[in-house]
Amino acid sequence: MNRFIGFIKKEFFHILRDKRSMLILFGMPIVQLLLFGFMITTELRNVNIAILDHAKDNYSLEITNKITSSGYFNLTENLQSEKEIEEIFRAGKANAVIVFDRSLERDVVNGFPGKIQLITDASDPNVANLVVKYLEGIVQNYQITLNRTTLNTVGIKPEMRMVFNPALESVYMYVPGIMATILMLVSAMMTSISIAREKELGTMEILLVSPLRPVQIILGKVTPYLVLSVINAIVIISMGYFVFHVPVLGSLVFLMVESILFILLALSLGILISTVADSQQVAMMISMFALMLPTILLSGFIFPIRNMPLPLQVLSNIMPPKWYIVILKNIMLKGVGVAYVWKETLILIGMTLAFIGLSVRKFKIRLE
Repeated sequence: MNRFIGFIKKEFFHILRDKRSMLILFGMPIVQLLLFGFMITTELRNVNIAILDHAKDNYSLEITNKITSSGYFNLTENLQSEKEIEEIFRAGKANAVIVFDRSLERDVVNGFPGKIQLITDASDPNVANLVVKYLEGIVQNYQITLNRTTLNTVGIKPEMRMVFNPALESVYMYVPGIMATILMLVSAMMTSISIAREKELGTMEILLVSPLRPVQIILGKVTPYLVLSVINAIVIISMGYFVFHVPVLGSLVFLMVESILFILLALSLGILISTVADSQQVAMMISMFALMLPTILLSGFIFPIRNMPLPLQVLSNIMPPKWYIVILKNIMLKGVGVAYVWKETLILIGMTLAFIGLSVRKFKIRLE
């Protein structure tokens, strides 16, 4: 019995001395609890809206004030015509546009339902549903309050219209998100294992004495995975289009160029991981735990970034999948070109160059 107790104590000491085991046992559950606790919410926050007020009467002004003072919506622009609605959605400046009919006051005074149109960007159907419900609730609450102070029953009838995804198909949101997640994880994981395998098998010495430069070695490692990842991207886009009927309204060539850029970024990140990992197992663990959870949680794939605490919103900006998902949705669902996604494209290019530079630098240090 004493031997058994001694064996248990030895195991406890072994686990407590292993920093990696302690990190997995206690660090990961705490981090996951904090992340999910802050992210999983059904509330709306800081939703950008625009107003097209044809009525310009007391009713439209009061409803506008009611919406903007609710704490859920930010009024970004006052539009002048219907032509601006599609443009503001394509530019991503607003998630919803509220249109007040010219005859709003006249209809309400004469006992007819006053018309208000709620137009939402349904490229993210979950957010679009919540936006409509919140706006309908605010209008209904205003109507109830108004009926208490007037002799006649006031009727205001909101009309809903969804753009880019009229049927509110959830697959329109999941296909771009899954595509970004798969390309990031697979590309980064495969390349992170690549150099780590060379070091683990002892074949790194052959590369060290070869006439190849560090840049050439890295490019040689990346090129096969680049080709395979591009094929993977084509398969995902094809399945999304033919199986799930997700449209590709923009240029297919431009979509593939952006996808290749993102794949290069993921591959360069994988090479960076492989230069600091001493074994395939360590490289795989870093790729899985350092990329999988942040990619899923902080990219806006599942949880709206605007609902997160400010520190997590700032942290999400360094997550490459966030910018790639924005590009995918804009090209596939909105049919836009480079004029609308140039900022996100430049961010991906900058991240790619930074990862490649760090990889080459660390690889040189290891060679020395």
